[in-house]
Amino acid sequence: MYAYLAVLLGCLLCALWLEPVLRVGVLRQWRRLLVVAVPVVLVFGAWDLAAIAAGHWSFDHRQVLGVWLPGGMPLEELLFFLAVPLCAILGFEAVRKVLDRAGRS
Repeated sequence: MYAYLAVLLGCLLCALWLEPVLRVGVLRQWRRLLVVAVPVVLVFGAWDLAAIAAGHWSFDHRQVLGVWLPGGMPLEELLFFLAVPLCAILGFEAVRKVLDRAGRS
């Protein structure tokens, strides 16, 4: 139970340490983060809702919290669209920071 949420939390835990340790500054630039997150949520949220409505996509009720958004999307799916871009940006900025410190860009 709650497997989807556990995976999301695991991804966040694996990436969020980069912020304080490497000082990548992603969370301090929240407006830039919103510029990335909002289109992801809108486009992929609409895509998911269309797939759910067409019967092409579904979710195992035993693996989610049971909080359902309009259109039959579980809360975890919305959180996925926020967590994955955040983790990707943190990873990208961490690599860039390490390369900059090593004198390579």
